[in-house]
Amino acid sequence: MNIFICGDSTAQTYDPEKTLMVGWGQVLGEYLPGIGIQNHAMAGRSTKSFLAEGRLQRLDGLLGTGDLLLIQFAHNDENEKPERHTEPWADFTDNLAVFIDFARERNAVPALLTPICIRVWENGVLQETHGEYKDAMRTLARKMAVPLLDIYQDSFRIVSEAGEEGSKAFFMHLAPGEDPRYPEGLSDNAHTKRFGAERFAACVAERLKDSGLV
Repeated sequence: MNIFICGDSTAQTYDPEKTLMVGWGQVLGEYLPGIGIQNHAMAGRSTKSFLAEGRLQRLDGLLGTGDLLLIQFAHNDENEKPERHTEPWADFTDNLAVFIDFARERNAVPALLTPICIRVWENGVLQETHGEYKDAMRTLARKMAVPLLDIYQDSFRIVSEAGEEGSKAFFMHLAPGEDPRYPEGLSDNAHTKRFGAERFAACVAERLKDSGLV
């Protein structure tokens, strides 16, 4: 059994020589020993651009019987750039259905993952993010009888429990001079350092086990 990941920058595998950024897909294998992980997540991609670039078709001949296809998008579907943007109850779910059908046609098992929350705090309260995209994904999972891993819910709980300051440790928050690659520091509330990637990958692994997918 192999696990294939289709998603965006929050799941992507990065070169540690170039950045401290780590996607959850990059470390998922650490929590699922003995299972092959093929991470095809790519930064900046939405369901629309991932399909338009033929990235799903690259799995043809690789994805097969007994394999698992993890599908997690939303961050870039929300983007207003026309090559990325989708509407949550229209082309977003239509595109997700393409991923689902692709897996099933190859006797693989598709699973939808709601997106990782974005760290947005106001007046000491963690704010909901990703609008209706996560609900559209939940509805589609029921409609198409697809396993749903609600990673948004998990990540929201983890970030909320860590608190406004403590939750910075999960994401790409760096003080000026902390890392020579980011001399002016960084305040990125969407992308994770290894600590955050590990926490969220552990959630994915736990959800996979609880659902009987692995």
